[in-house]
Amino acid sequence: MSDTSADLVILGGGSGGYAAAFRAAELGLSVTLIEKDKLGGTCLHRGCIPTKALLHAAEIADAARDSDQFGVKATFDGVDIAGVNKYKDGIVSRLYKGLQGLTKAHGVTFVEGSGTLVDQHTVEVDGTRYTGRNVLLATGSYSKTLPGLELGGRIVASEQALTLDYVPDKVVVLGGGVIGVEFASVWASFGADVTIVEALPRLVPAEDEFASKQLERAFRRRKIGFKTGVKFTEAAQTDNGVTVSLESGETLDADLLLVAVGRGPNTAGHGYSEVGVAMDRGFVTTDERMRTNLPGVYAVGDIVDGLQLAHRGFAQGIFVAEDIAGLNPEPIDEAGIPRVTYCHPEVASVGLSEDEARQRYGSDVTTFTYDLGGNGKSQILKTSGAVKLIQAPDGPVVGLHLVGDRVGELIGEAQLIYNWEAFPADVAPLIHAHPTQTEALGEAHLALAGKPLHVHG
Repeated sequence: MSDTSADLVILGGGSGGYAAAFRAAELGLSVTLIEKDKLGGTCLHRGCIPTKALLHAAEIADAARDSDQFGVKATFDGVDIAGVNKYKDGIVSRLYKGLQGLTKAHGVTFVEGSGTLVDQHTVEVDGTRYTGRNVLLATGSYSKTLPGLELGGRIVASEQALTLDYVPDKVVVLGGGVIGVEFASVWASFGADVTIVEALPRLVPAEDEFASKQLERAFRRRKIGFKTGVKFTEAAQTDNGVTVSLESGETLDADLLLVAVGRGPNTAGHGYSEVGVAMDRGFVTTDERMRTNLPGVYAVGDIVDGLQLAHRGFAQGIFVAEDIAGLNPEPIDEAGIPRVTYCHPEVASVGLSEDEARQRYGSDVTTFTYDLGGNGKSQILKTSGAVKLIQAPDGPVVGLHLVGDRVGELIGEAQLIYNWEAFPADVAPLIHAHPTQTEALGEAHLALAGKPLHVHG
């Protein structure tokens, strides 16, 4: 066996792995990055980027279909799914080439192949051992399914849904979380009849209840069906369709069943447990500095329990590189990581939900909701929605929740407000350009600071 060594060996080239590789290289460390598939991981190739391309195409379809309300005469002749896929794949290809170039520019050694951790300093790929003073585990996640529900044929996960060469007429989406509502939104815009089935009492159940109610109201207007608080029991498929049975006794017929019940940690088969890495329900256990129980072994991204977001893994990767380099970075506050669901309308949040805030601070938590009906730019865009703020007793704003088209672009300011522990009175004097949707954040903080202008009562 040949042998090669580096300051840092990284297993997994997704958002967490490549961010750690680039930052570590910038800091003068030698880096070996191992990836069995393509650099960029799920996010770039089978997740964030291609799904958001589909969602933008869906927005274009809606704009054409609804152009009359803006006084523009356009016709919607349907969706050319081959053209949509060409557009989507072109974006992924350009970003992938960019990443490959950056890997070379940073002097990172890239190894293509499936890696196995053989001890706390060594990863083996196809008979070659790569040793690192430090090892970072960043092997990402996979689409989960339910016991007895096999993927295949007309029963698909998000990866297969991204490569469909047709728009299904009728779809059942199992799971009303982020992935489920995003695909439901796309297919509804493309003209499909969509029904979401969610076992928990509301759509996007990880969000504040306010956001769920706003989204459900919007989906009703869009004729997107959903059944909440009801469990799936089985699915049977034929050559022509799939029949979904629910615990309530109801059955739903569709052309396609999308299984969107979450993602599991991709930790099996990589040698983690065999080497003695501490695990919990398949997730790698780490402390706040992303260290595992084995000295010199770190873990980031979806294999670490918490928010499964590309930008979380990205930030954790940078953190680990800086920690190894001796820069002593501040631990990441999970609540301070912005969250966006890119359906129509969008849902964005950072910080605590109202329930979480009341559990932490008691009943004296203050909330304020500003309706986008009072925001000029939102009216121009013809979007409804609202901004909800949550303030700790006599303290900073600890939660910001937004629903409406394009509100994902507002989360940048929102996460600064939360992470810098700003009080309403700190934000109120800041001037927001008019007319923009950012004014909604400004107006909400003005109201919480005791000087409401466009709201009363």
